Amino acid sequence: MTATPDDLTGLKDDMTAFIEGHGMRRFHGYVDYEEVQSIMWKAEDNADGWKDFVELAKTAGAPFLTMDSWSLKRDDLEGLIQRLSNAEYTNDEDLEDARWLRTYVGKTGFVQLGWAFQGSMFLYESSTDWYDRYQRLIDLAEDFGGIPIDEPGPDEED
Repeated sequence: MTATPDDLTGLKDDMTAFIEGHGMRRFHGYVDYEEVQSIMWKAEDNADGWKDFVELAKTAGAPFLTMDSWSLKRDDLEGLIQRLSNAEYTNDEDLEDARWLRTYVGKTGFVQLGWAFQGSMFLYESSTDWYDRYQRLIDLAEDFGGIPIDEPGPDEED
C-alpha cells in the first residue's frame, strides 16, 4: 500500500500532463457528488489508478474531464481557527488540530477528476489525511460555530 503524500501538487501536475498528452481538454470545475448522479472510482491501493480513469474517459469518448483541486490558504485556516475559538462546543484538542494544520499552508490537499457519460458523472478523488482533518474541523465549526440552538433565527422573528 502506498502512503498518500502530504502535498498533491505533483499529482495534479501529472494529471494535467497526462490528460493533455491524451489530447483531451480540462474543464476547471468541481462536481458535487451530492447534487448530481455520480459514480466514484475505486482506486483501492493503486496510486496510478487515476491514469486508468483518464484512459477510460477517452475510450468512452469524453471530450474533456472536469478537474478541481484545493490548496490550504492561510486566511482560510486562520478563519477556521477563529471560528473554533469562538464556538461554544469546541474542545482544546480540535483547536490544537486546527493550529497543527499551519504546516500545510500552500499545499494541495485534494484533487478531483470527472467526466460525464449517459447522465452520470464518473469521479476520481484523492485527498491527504490533513485535508480530511481540515474538512472534519470545518464541519464541526459549521455545526457548533457559536450558533445559539434555542434562540430564533432572523427568519423566525416576528
